[in-house]
Amino acid sequence: MPAVESPCIPSRQRLGLPLLILAAAQLVISLDYNIVYVALPSIGRGLGFSGQDLQWVVSAYVVTTGGFLLLGGRATDLLGRRRIFVVAALLYAVSSLIGGLSESAGVLVAVRAVQGIGGSLLFPAALSLINTLYDEGPSRNRALAAWGAAGAGGLCFGSLLGGVLVDAFGWPAVFLVNVPIAGAISLAGAILFPADGPLPRQRDFDLPGALTATVGITLLVFVLIHAPEAGWGSRTVLICAALSVVSLALFAVVERRVGAPLTPGHLFGHRSLLGAMALTALFSATFSSMPYFLTLYFQTVHGYSAMATGAAFLVPALVVAAGTKTGERAVSALGLRTTLLGGMAVGAVGALLLALALSDHGSYVRLLPGIVLLSLGQGATWTGMWIAAATGIPAADQGVASGLASTTLQVGSAVGLAVLVAVAGTGSHGLTTTGLLDGVRAAVYVITAGICLGALALLSFRRRAAR
Repeated sequence: MPAVESPCIPSRQRLGLPLLILAAAQLVISLDYNIVYVALPSIGRGLGFSGQDLQWVVSAYVVTTGGFLLLGGRATDLLGRRRIFVVAALLYAVSSLIGGLSESAGVLVAVRAVQGIGGSLLFPAALSLINTLYDEGPSRNRALAAWGAAGAGGLCFGSLLGGVLVDAFGWPAVFLVNVPIAGAISLAGAILFPADGPLPRQRDFDLPGALTATVGITLLVFVLIHAPEAGWGSRTVLICAALSVVSLALFAVVERRVGAPLTPGHLFGHRSLLGAMALTALFSATFSSMPYFLTLYFQTVHGYSAMATGAAFLVPALVVAAGTKTGERAVSALGLRTTLLGGMAVGAVGALLLALALSDHGSYVRLLPGIVLLSLGQGATWTGMWIAAATGIPAADQGVASGLASTTLQVGSAVGLAVLVAVAGTGSHGLTTTGLLDGVRAAVYVITAGICLGALALLSFRRRAAR
């Protein structure tokens, strides 16, 4: 089934407003992931969640996002980028409205799962639009930097915005705030983006591949999230892990036999895409895990309020945004691989300084050198890895390429956080403040080591390629 092609591409002069909409979509995705954390206690009291079930307000979103990203990416290529973008934003708006009005725990968890599916459609659609509206090179790099800065801002401002909304209006506000934003994004996308061509008459869609991949990845992410709480030897975890392995094995068999596979085989010949997939997994396992441990440090070790914790993430938000722009300029001046190596090296130094500065009596100012360097490296690496994921990929495959790279991003996050929580022991009950501090510090050291290993692997790859 051929991919839907847009019949026209807007001129360079008209790209400013579409980019604003694409950046706003990334802001909504990252906000929606992070904004509910501050509201969790109020949600639990308001809807009668048990302490064990409350985690699914977050986990339902993560599981469905990770599981449906590959399908969302391919749907973007086959059904049209603008169509998927508009539908995904509407899905966000409607589900957010239902979430804000929900009066039962089950409905809210279902809403979060639907929001996750919206994210799995919106993320690759937006990224694919950037990679096709903008020519490969400086123009696309600038667009990816702006898009990345919006995502970084959403992740870091989410806690602060959530605290403000919950204090002023109650927990439903963290859902209702998305309704007008997502609705406006959907309308603007329908107006501003190039119209998709007519849907092809041929319906050769890889349904078996889509089903086996979605089930396999969804179960894998579920296992990685649920196992630390339930235990790796629990019956549910073992059954879901076995089903995930079987489903993914079936997916591999199906992809070799169908005429129009969900993941075209030629994509795995793109070394830049394969490297970007490995890098997105490492990035989310290391850089993206840091806010979880910093939140524990601020709130539990130092007793910050939700509002103060959100304010503590303002500096990282601003520096990450600056880092995305720095990364875009560095790619033009120094090249992609050098930029990635530099970003990871700066991030590793920052993580190390941060680990050394963590204490039960230290001030926030003491953390700033590490936070600034870590955030700068994070921003530069974020921009570089998405440039790598799009480089050399045909326009007809940009959606599935984005889906592949973003799927490894989600799986890497689940794996990384599960490993780091186990290393830190922060999931243990009755942990003392000193024990928690030691655990957070250990996790940050492991994050530092992970970034360093990634940089060494990238450097080794460069040397082999030069021979």
